[in-house]
Amino acid sequence: MPTTQQLTAAAIQMVSGDDLSANLERARVLVAEAAAAGAALVVLPEYFYLMPEDERERVALARPPGEGPIFRCLAELAERHRLWLVGGTLPLASPEPGKMFNSSLLFGPDGRCHARYDKIHLFGFDNGHERYDEAATMSAGEQVTSGDTPWGPLRLSVCYDLRFPELYRQRPAPTLISAPAAFTHTTGEAHWELLLRARAVDNLAFVIGAGQGGVHPGGKRTFGHSLIVDPWGTVLARHEDGEGIALATLDLDRQAELRRRLPALQHRRLD
Repeated sequence: MPTTQQLTAAAIQMVSGDDLSANLERARVLVAEAAAAGAALVVLPEYFYLMPEDERERVALARPPGEGPIFRCLAELAERHRLWLVGGTLPLASPEPGKMFNSSLLFGPDGRCHARYDKIHLFGFDNGHERYDEAATMSAGEQVTSGDTPWGPLRLSVCYDLRFPELYRQRPAPTLISAPAAFTHTTGEAHWELLLRARAVDNLAFVIGAGQGGVHPGGKRTFGHSLIVDPWGTVLARHEDGEGIALATLDLDRQAELRRRLPALQHRRLD
């Protein structure tokens, strides 16, 4: 009798502040809680390590891959708990002066970094009351990235990327999509769940959206509502406000059956 292929996944939601050590400690606690609940794949939010009033404080933390306390923390967590960990984002060194790459890394149970994705689409928004310009402190990535996991390809993405569906349509077709984010409350309330569910349906993939969810230094407010969505667009788990974990069991056999019943990925005509 065939065994059912399942995966327990967790989206961790944080309300990170401007104290690096405190944020890393909260990440350690929450990843341990997710592991204790059976999670084999854990996604941390964007900027889990620092949400300062001055964006340039993150640039000051940028290091080459493999160096610095943030990278070491993520590697140690993945190895200690024997799980796959999407390290939200961390700042990696850029050749452009005064800038960083906002990078999402996939760590395996061996503690090694198995994939690196530098955020391609840099957020800009100005409604007269709120203004964001990531290009002022970030260099844009150029490479669509998937990580090989025991459950299939995991497409790495970050926050604003969700508005660009072509990123997710590149081959190989992802089994899983990670979307660590720090959506503003304004844009998140309007579009966050809509975008996560659309990307799940587009790709008949599981989407794990791990967000920041609260008020941060300088009064910035993020939307939260971390979600895990199945390939049919159904929300399997949600954590609305504040710190916490959204945990769900993903039925990969059902995903395969949905892809057989609706072979939309095979019907693509445009690349």
